[in-house]
Amino acid sequence: MVEKLIVINPRGFCAGVEMAIKALTWMIKLFPTPIYCYHEIVHNDWIVEVFVKNGIIFVESPDEIPIGAVSMLSAHGTSPVIKNIFVKNSTILIDSVCPLVTKVHHEAKKLSSNNSQIIYIGHKDHDEAKGAMGVAPEKMTLIEKPEDLINFKPDDPTNVSLLAQTTLALSEWENILKKSKELYPEIKIPRKSDLCYATTNRQEAVIQIAPKVDTVIVVGSITSSNTNALVNTVKNLDINVLRINNVDELNETHKLGEKIAITAGASAPDHIVEQIISKINPKNIQHFTNIEEEEYFPLPIELRKIQKNLITILNQIFPQLKETNNIPNKVRDRDWTATDALKEL
Repeated sequence: MVEKLIVINPRGFCAGVEMAIKALTWMIKLFPTPIYCYHEIVHNDWIVEVFVKNGIIFVESPDEIPIGAVSMLSAHGTSPVIKNIFVKNSTILIDSVCPLVTKVHHEAKKLSSNNSQIIYIGHKDHDEAKGAMGVAPEKMTLIEKPEDLINFKPDDPTNVSLLAQTTLALSEWENILKKSKELYPEIKIPRKSDLCYATTNRQEAVIQIAPKVDTVIVVGSITSSNTNALVNTVKNLDINVLRINNVDELNETHKLGEKIAITAGASAPDHIVEQIISKINPKNIQHFTNIEEEEYFPLPIELRKIQKNLITILNQIFPQLKETNNIPNKVRDRDWTATDALKEL
């Protein structure tokens, strides 16, 4: 019997995931299906399945979309070469890339134009890393662990830079950062860490609580880098950790202990967390908040333009409705969450 369960905050959807889910939901509302999305919109099995049931086709290559398709690019970022193909082949294209990933792309472009050779810390099979490496492939070397730096051979050791995948564990970033500074004392590092605020916040919160419990449950899909980063963060503390995708994966064979905590990756829906808590049915539930998150990312600019044009057209066609305020002057996106969006599908 679980005596106490601590619900850790922050957990679950970050601002980038919120934006991407809402953007793809808007596309379902505005355009006929099928709609094609390059890569999974976010790395969560339940969310992907919801969109598949609503006419979204996830593809791994622009060759999989028909000419004239309505398309979306995922939150993880897309290389310029791939994006240009989508632009050419799509009638409508919405890029739902997270602004924090866009920042890394801009940094890579600027650094490479200055002939700097870039250490990119990331996971080679992750969509975000593939997109970022495509910005300046001739100037970037993917590094997954400190030992990989032996394969990095810059022509000019005084002109080396470092960038990173936004969803890494703090330990992954810090270990390679330390070794890189030792090898290249003049290395250029972003003024602000490339690591996503949400990824960092979730790791810092779980670090505060994990030593106080027997087990930490991390909710999220195995394909989610930030979820795996949470799992590795707990493992590094030598605390029992259980990553589960949904409530059905929790069974009696799992030895949780008397005191447990639960958190979730940045792409995991909170209703799954609630289902797991209900199934565990602890005697006491406590809530721990390490920091309050207030970040908000607006919908992609292409989608905002479509919404604005649609409202203008409706106001022209139905002026009487405008007078009765039945047609809004603008879309109040801040008042509509990704959770709300998913409930409407």
